[in-house]
Amino acid sequence: MSMSIDSKSVSVLSFVDKNEVVQLTRELIKIKSVYRPGIEGGNEEKVARFVQQYLKDIGLEVNYQEVVPGRPNIIAILDSGQPGKTLLFEGHTDVVTEGNLQSWNYDPFGAVIENGRIYGRGACDTKGNLAAAITAVHTIKKSGVKFTGKILLCIPCDEEDMMIGIKDFIRQGWAKDVNGAIICEPEENQLCITQKGAIRAIIKTYGKMAHGAMPLTGINPITRMARLITELEKLEQSEKDRVGQDPYLGWPSITPTILHAPVKGDSQINVMPDTCMAALDIRTIPGQDHEMLKQSIEAILGMLSKNDPDFKASFEVIEDRPWTETDRNDPLVKAVDSAYREITGKEPIYNGVPGATDGTFLHLAGVPILTTGAGDRHIPHHANEYVDIDELVETVHLYTLSAIHFLS
Repeated sequence: MSMSIDSKSVSVLSFVDKNEVVQLTRELIKIKSVYRPGIEGGNEEKVARFVQQYLKDIGLEVNYQEVVPGRPNIIAILDSGQPGKTLLFEGHTDVVTEGNLQSWNYDPFGAVIENGRIYGRGACDTKGNLAAAITAVHTIKKSGVKFTGKILLCIPCDEEDMMIGIKDFIRQGWAKDVNGAIICEPEENQLCITQKGAIRAIIKTYGKMAHGAMPLTGINPITRMARLITELEKLEQSEKDRVGQDPYLGWPSITPTILHAPVKGDSQINVMPDTCMAALDIRTIPGQDHEMLKQSIEAILGMLSKNDPDFKASFEVIEDRPWTETDRNDPLVKAVDSAYREITGKEPIYNGVPGATDGTFLHLAGVPILTTGAGDRHIPHHANEYVDIDELVETVHLYTLSAIHFLS
């Protein structure tokens, strides 16, 4: 630790229990919480019940709120009893599928420790960081350190899909008095103050089915989709030229990820299909306006149909998540920055999150957010996912002191 760490911080951090965060991480990993619709136990309920009891046992006020059957949020409160700000720690309970078991060297739900690492699905995304947040709040409670305001723990379901957990948390009014939120995700304890936005869309082109040997008797939706994709590539480049490269997030992108024809029925090499579908994953950075982007795509459809009377297409946005940005001078950022310097004696590395998090919707609700936590940021969703124990313990220290600085 840095020699500049003050006596109050030393006192609080002396209550950090390394074994607690390690054991809690392992217990969380061992409870399968991969969402699988229609499969008994294929949801977050068991891990949520475990967390609910754990938080009650350490003396927090705990709320269990079912978002949809079998998929609950856990919300816990540590109240100082003094008026002041509210700090939120947010970490989800769901994990992605383990995938092909033959790709794993360890049981994905065994929480094996080897060479100073804990292995398992969710080890870094984000059960290790959830355990770190819980351990940090427990540390503050055990220490008896004086602070003002409240600490909230939001432990939602469904971050890996449509984020229904955090949306319900906000809808129920929990976010309205929150002054800052630390999003507990694997970022190598870098301070991520921005994240990309996302527009997910489905585009369909419509034609007329015909024999492949007699294409002039039909209308080919595939060639028309090809023209459209070429125009989208030009739009991507024009956006890159206009907004440039973000220092934390890099370039914006418009990426076709699925191409399928026909939309219904089987494909056949000698049959021209009647429809073609493309899925778009559009990622945005600060400086881009989502409504203007959508209008630009609609304008491309209009231009193509004007040039070709047989061009017919539809454009449907199925998810729209804005980019987020928190000012370096925001009190939350300054608190975490100060905590990091105090713990490590180093300057923090600032960065951005390449994808969306639950913090996207907290930002929309007016809450300043910062994303940080243990774990190699490239490891989530991989086979043999792991978290380094030393880094995880550093995260407990970081979360603990960040809360003390923010609420002092």
